[in-house]
Amino acid sequence: MKKAIDFLKQSIGELKKSTWLSRQEVVQSTILVAIVVALVAAYVSVIDLGLTKILGVIMGAR
Repeated sequence: MKKAIDFLKQSIGELKKSTWLSRQEVVQSTILVAIVVALVAAYVSVIDLGLTKILGVIMGAR
């Protein structure tokens, strides 16, 4: 039990040393991540659609 308490004390000490982002920085980072995710999803969707069409042409040619 002592090890667990020591671990928690050390963890709290380390967290107090950390520098935290401001609310504005968190919001900006979240918006940026959402935009990047949307762009990657759109890119993957276009690639998937293209490959589906190509595969349909190949499979339909037989």
